[in-house]
Amino acid sequence: MHPELFHIGNITIYTYAFLIALGTLVASIYTKWSAKRELGIFNLSNNFFYLIFIAGFVGGKLFYYLEKPLYFLRNPTLMLDNFSGGFVFYGSFITIILMLLWYLKKHKIPVLPMLDILAITTTIVHVIGRMGCFFAGCCYGKPTDSFMGMDFPRTKGVLVHPSQLYEIVGLLSIMIILFIVKKKKQFQGQIFLIYIALYAIVRGFLEFFRGDNRGFIIDGVLSHSQFIAVLILITSLLFYKKKQINY
Repeated sequence: MHPELFHIGNITIYTYAFLIALGTLVASIYTKWSAKRELGIFNLSNNFFYLIFIAGFVGGKLFYYLEKPLYFLRNPTLMLDNFSGGFVFYGSFITIILMLLWYLKKHKIPVLPMLDILAITTTIVHVIGRMGCFFAGCCYGKPTDSFMGMDFPRTKGVLVHPSQLYEIVGLLSIMIILFIVKKKKQFQGQIFLIYIALYAIVRGFLEFFRGDNRGFIIDGVLSHSQFIAVLILITSLLFYKKKQINY
């Protein structure tokens, strides 16, 4: 692991923070370039990206607290003590989608074409962010005796699944598929629907390997994230089928 990238005097530049910043920068550049090229939007405001960040932060945190509501209600100070860590991806995803629907309609930006662009943008941020998780040694999987087992600082010599790498492979595969579909797109929103369906499958699979406390709808069987993934998968497939019929 390599949690610290480099030092500038007494200032430590952490690998995770650096990669998150890098992913955000690359994704912002891609989004602006695509919006200009595909939608003729030459002045996509930076406020657009600030709102995405705020919505993602608030939603990710809120869903994290909702996974263990009684625990945090009994220990409310932990919500402040732990304010820098603990996020749920689908919490961020849902709040960002709601914010986007409001923002895009308010500014009269085509919703489905922009969601197609942001589907690829999201995979870019997600891949680079998961690299940060790997180098930081967090978000690892369950103990294993397979050849894939790795030792992280927090596992104290216990070999675990490198679930960050599994997710990176899954996300890169999704990204390749999205770029292929983009060249032969049949209808607006197709890339977005394919993205959320494929990621739901990847995420549902990965939950079986995660080693941290996931929070369960059915204890030991169905986690919160898997439950949301199933709902999103079903919904996306229904919308996709409807769009195909109309096409």
